[in-house]
Amino acid sequence: MTELKELAATKGFSLFEEFSTTNHEQVVFCHDAETGLKAIIGIHNTVLGPALGGCRIWNYATEQEALNDVLRLSRGMTYKNAISGLNLGGGKAVIIGDSRTIKTKEFMQRFGRFVNDLGGKYITAEDVGVNTSDIENMYQVTKHVSGKPQHLGGGGDPSVFTAYGVYLGMKASAKKAFGTDSLAGKRIAVQGVGHVGSLLLGHLQKEGAILSVSDYFEDKAIDAASKFGATMVGLNDIYDLDIDIYAPCALGATLNDDTIGRLKCAVVAGAANNQLKDEVKHGNELTAKGIIYAPDFLINAGGVINVYQEVLGYDEAAAYASVEKIYQFTADLLDKADKEGITTHQAALNTAEARIAAAKASK
Repeated sequence: MTELKELAATKGFSLFEEFSTTNHEQVVFCHDAETGLKAIIGIHNTVLGPALGGCRIWNYATEQEALNDVLRLSRGMTYKNAISGLNLGGGKAVIIGDSRTIKTKEFMQRFGRFVNDLGGKYITAEDVGVNTSDIENMYQVTKHVSGKPQHLGGGGDPSVFTAYGVYLGMKASAKKAFGTDSLAGKRIAVQGVGHVGSLLLGHLQKEGAILSVSDYFEDKAIDAASKFGATMVGLNDIYDLDIDIYAPCALGATLNDDTIGRLKCAVVAGAANNQLKDEVKHGNELTAKGIIYAPDFLINAGGVINVYQEVLGYDEAAAYASVEKIYQFTADLLDKADKEGITTHQAALNTAEARIAAAKASK
């Protein structure tokens, strides 16, 4: 990895210092010349249990971008698992490349062997670019996977549960903003119409919301607009819409210096991870604008709640019952932030960190 070598050679740069700022326990770089696999596994925290988090395949512009993403995503999983009451730590993996062209059975199994080498400290699952077929291929070489297809005793595609949890968190946020959790007639813009975004659109269409959509892949946006009776807008135009709710369901950091000033909405509630580019600055800016922000790692936890059921022994009814708690968790957290005079993101962080600290102290 030439770029990382060059980065490490930069005067004053230290990989260990980089990781220490985010308190990561372990970062593993994986490379296989035969399949062309380039992957990074980030294990952020294992106080509550083994690190569980999905594997993302994305065509990153640089290796540094991939490293930054896995560090942010794995840290986010620590807080997601903690705030959801799961006995799991936080981890994540990224694979560099275009999921539409690089995936083969051998490719995914090679990654599975790297996961297996960690001996259960990291459990992988689906994320962007990875589906249940990929998990099935990995399962043939490692048992440290979750989100398995149903014929293997798993819960199938966790996106169903992720979308349902986001929908419930959005309804709780709407109740706070509008006095009712009904989304009928609400103007909602969904950015990113992959597995989770499309499933979320299904819930919103059934409630009679007025929908707008955008996606990095134009063909996906066109299909979603047709299927769900939505208006398709450009990637950059979505921030200028006069709407009630903005639902970021693609990649992270869409809440930033450029976009927040343009938003004309009362609520931000979506499935994307790490939506705030700067957690403190941009969390404060949303609050100052009077926009209710549903913390991403709280309302998008439905998928990991479902795959955790596989660790326990899969029970679909129990998984749905756990995901349905996201509504009340969200309502309580929004009230907590108000009472304490802090941002909703900080309130969520405090809640997750308190659970981790209590577990650490008891050991």
